[in-house]
Amino acid sequence: MAQARLKVYGWGREGEGMTAEEEAFIMGGYRRMFGVSDFTEHKVPPPAEYSLRAPRISPPASLSRICSIDTYDRALHAHSKGYTDYVRIMLNRFASAPDVVAHPESEHDVAAVLDWAGSVGAALIPFGGGSSVCGGVTPPADGPPVVTLNLAKLDKVLEIDRASRAARIQAGVFGPALENQLRPHKLTLRHFPQSFEYSTLGGWIATRSGGHFATLYTHIDDFVESLRVVTPSGTLESRRLPGSGAGPSPDRMFIGSEGILGVITEAWMRLQDRPTFRAGGAIRFKDFFSAARALRVLSQTGLYPSNCRILDPNEAYNTGAADGSVAIMVLGFESADHPVDAWMARALEVVREHGGEPEGKSGADAHREGAAGMWRNAFIRMPYAREFLTPRAIINDTFETAITWERFAAFHDRVKTATEKAIRDVTGHPGQVTCRFTHVYPDGPAPYFSFHAQGRHGALLEQWQAIKNAASDAVIAGGGTITHHHAVGREHRPWYDRQRPDLFASALKAAKRVLDPRGIMNPGVLIDP
Repeated sequence: MAQARLKVYGWGREGEGMTAEEEAFIMGGYRRMFGVSDFTEHKVPPPAEYSLRAPRISPPASLSRICSIDTYDRALHAHSKGYTDYVRIMLNRFASAPDVVAHPESEHDVAAVLDWAGSVGAALIPFGGGSSVCGGVTPPADGPPVVTLNLAKLDKVLEIDRASRAARIQAGVFGPALENQLRPHKLTLRHFPQSFEYSTLGGWIATRSGGHFATLYTHIDDFVESLRVVTPSGTLESRRLPGSGAGPSPDRMFIGSEGILGVITEAWMRLQDRPTFRAGGAIRFKDFFSAARALRVLSQTGLYPSNCRILDPNEAYNTGAADGSVAIMVLGFESADHPVDAWMARALEVVREHGGEPEGKSGADAHREGAAGMWRNAFIRMPYAREFLTPRAIINDTFETAITWERFAAFHDRVKTATEKAIRDVTGHPGQVTCRFTHVYPDGPAPYFSFHAQGRHGALLEQWQAIKNAASDAVIAGGGTITHHHAVGREHRPWYDRQRPDLFASALKAAKRVLDPRGIMNPGVLIDP
């Protein structure tokens, strides 16, 4: 049965969305937060009303079978899933639409499209699932013609090495299709970002995606065994090895390169046996910093829980996980080899020593029950909310970072205060800034902030930008990273330039000159050509 089309405006496929009960819960929260009874709603144009300029280039006959200039196809690839993308689509702004969308069916097709784009002076943007929230696959609104390369037809697990527990996988495969192909072999990649259902392996690698594991295997980097990449200067493939000390890693050059150096077409990925033993639950703390201190100690025990996220009281309240008076820790362990009850028991000893009170009994299904279950469900469903919040001028967005433990408390307060002040200054109303941890390390956490503001139609982009600027300035001034797992794209670029050493920028530009001499690959992301 054919699947419904992906939405241009909104998360997921056409016909999908939040239930009436979910919408009522979220809107009730915003009415209480802002002290208003209703919101002025802006009409979102249907796809039939999208206004796109005519394509400036046409594919040659040799590529016409894999290329599209269809309005829906170009509109789908004009924007991704960040807040500004939603606003621009709502306003029917498609100045960034690519001129041509290519759907290669083989690596040979990828190379041919790169050659053609270079010959006509077009920019080329590799496209995975389009779930970027930082402008990573949104074409520049001005500049040369653009060809977007959608790899969704490269979606196969090509080879499995059961002895080494690895697989050779095409980069265009979406998360569910990847896991479905591994399941008969009782294997899993077990990399589940929030965008799992609508993002691809190549996109995860190109953006250094953060996934399911809150400790130890936090990023896609940990699972990459080798890569195959098509660049404008040729194709390269790194050697399959469990580890190597032979100079700088060629894989690391392309992991996180965000499409500026070439197109990842295949990867050998390290896999795991599917887990059969689980233990987990939720723990209540009197405040967020008590939970953070407990998590610091827990992260340094060597227990390596698969899940150990904490939510501040307002974050817990907004998702239905608690009543707003306590912080919540969601804790879990899993294994394909042995029971994990001993690990869970020791972890509970640690959190109790720091004032944590477990909610009910821990168990294999506790992650689906109580506060942990409420948070899990809210986390999975959250991306669907933006499509009905944006037309009501509600500014709802997130940013994430990482910082060492000794700086965390002051850093948290600095960032939160700066963001709250910006909301008041640009909207004239108080908003709300919440924090949770998505991943933790022995030397520091990855705080993830959400901000909520009552915006104004006609000024949403400017208001959002002012809040984003203030938050990002505070992150960089406080010593954090501009992104822990959302990538750089175009929206984080000004702060990435401040974070990145100048000499490294020069080295990256030199690599780009060799691999992409015409400077056609995703211009404006990470560096200028």
